[in-house]
Amino acid sequence: MAENIHPIFDSILQKEDKEQLLKQKALVIWMTGLSGSGKSTLARALENELHEKGFLTKLLDGDNFRTGLSKDLGFSAEDRLENTRRVAETAKLFVETGIVTICSFVSPTNDIRKGVRDVIGDDYFEVFINCPFEVCAERDVKGLYAKAKRGEIKNFTGLDAPFDEPTNADLEIRTDNQSLEKSLEQLLNNILSKVRC
Repeated sequence: MAENIHPIFDSILQKEDKEQLLKQKALVIWMTGLSGSGKSTLARALENELHEKGFLTKLLDGDNFRTGLSKDLGFSAEDRLENTRRVAETAKLFVETGIVTICSFVSPTNDIRKGVRDVIGDDYFEVFINCPFEVCAERDVKGLYAKAKRGEIKNFTGLDAPFDEPTNADLEIRTDNQSLEKSLEQLLNNILSKVRC
């Protein structure tokens, strides 16, 4: 089958052409952290702020993504890996179109995140949304921690499935000891220079 595939990557408009049109630099901002750490909340705030500043963005969120492209996947280690591969390839398509792409996914292991970085390349900016398991369990905004503790959810990240704290994140944000506004300010201070032409 591979011999019947003839990619045309080198003859189509490139990312730089799209960035010039949009007057912005493309970037994948990959937010990783435990469920309930504040990834989605911060991702929404970031998208709104960038929109206000005139940037074209796309937000890819774990729960949203699993209602579409990954609705056929569960939460086994293999399915998590495949889900993240699909997200990475989707994010790459957006970044190649010159779009600032915000990804909010647990992406629990260093190997999984390395795979994402390998797919996306230099346009990858990893943000560790650091919030201790106990604080996330106390927040339990979706009721998942209570279900996991009752045994109703198996392979729950941080409980009976691993979460590797990132070893080479580009930025760490502690959402357990600072406000959403402070977290957003910290994030903006680190990415605005990367997305401005």
